Amino acid sequence: MRSLWVIAAAVAAMLAGPASAQQWPARGVKLLVPYPAGGNVDSAARIIADKLQEKLGQPFIIENKAGAGGMIAGEAFAKSAPDGYTLFVGANGPVLFAPEINRRDAYDWKKDFVPISTISMTPLVLEVHPSVPATTFKEFVDLAKREPGKLTMASPGPGTTNHLLSELMQSSLGLQWVTAHYRGNAPAINDLLGGQVQFAFDQLTVSLQHIKAGLLRALAVTSPHRLASLPEVPTFAELGYQDFDAQTFTGLFAPAGTPAPVVDKLHDTLVAVLKDPGVVDKFDKLGAEAVPMSPDEFRAYLAREDAKWIPIVRKANIRAD
Repeated sequence: MRSLWVIAAAVAAMLAGPASAQQWPARGVKLLVPYPAGGNVDSAARIIADKLQEKLGQPFIIENKAGAGGMIAGEAFAKSAPDGYTLFVGANGPVLFAPEINRRDAYDWKKDFVPISTISMTPLVLEVHPSVPATTFKEFVDLAKREPGKLTMASPGPGTTNHLLSELMQSSLGLQWVTAHYRGNAPAINDLLGGQVQFAFDQLTVSLQHIKAGLLRALAVTSPHRLASLPEVPTFAELGYQDFDAQTFTGLFAPAGTPAPVVDKLHDTLVAVLKDPGVVDKFDKLGAEAVPMSPDEFRAYLAREDAKWIPIVRKANIRAD
């Protein structure tokens, strides 16, 4: 008799699971953001949170959990219940690089994260202080070759996309410069604006205003096409450097084991949000592009980025401070 009850209970649980997933969300959803308020990832999270709440009828609450290059939030997320009520708004560093740089196996995106969709892509721009005698990328390379180790690059931190692009460029072109690591974009750009360092690879969302004001000179961008906001600045691809295509992505993730109906509902809703003209315009004004992908496309993109950048992290022996 007891065995029949156990079987009946198991069948009931199996039937209830999909029904519960279909009813998601029945309460507020937490979006874990691995950086402080105000940055590129936080801005993307806040743009989609408002629209997801509007479309799904429940609060989407931002929780900023900064530290260890995003690992604190990433680890908390990886340990969260796979019920669709804790999601992760991640980027290159926390998702791909932080475990390698910190030498900690706290999580592995391939096993612990379910990619739902990319949110945005933000290109990097190579920018120099006006005192640097280079108005083109060729002149910049020639200068770096003539005076190896004299130029100093401002990095927002070890293992960031900005830093890895710098390492890739030095290795590929046989260049050498000094890398000054800062704790974030703001102090790095402040020193660049003040002339204490000579150049940076920076997110356009951070630097566009300074370039427009003539305080920094843009030499090339990492986007696949010229940007409407900087139409006179060439891409690295058109200059013949297809490998320098680094961009900062933001993306939405669920914990491994999240029911497929929840993932599907999240994906479909997020794609609709990212196609909203008002949302597209908000990202455009930030210097980013709203870019949805299918879960399979996103997973393949992450695999390509992993295969490209992790060897650079290892070759340069990049470690957290």
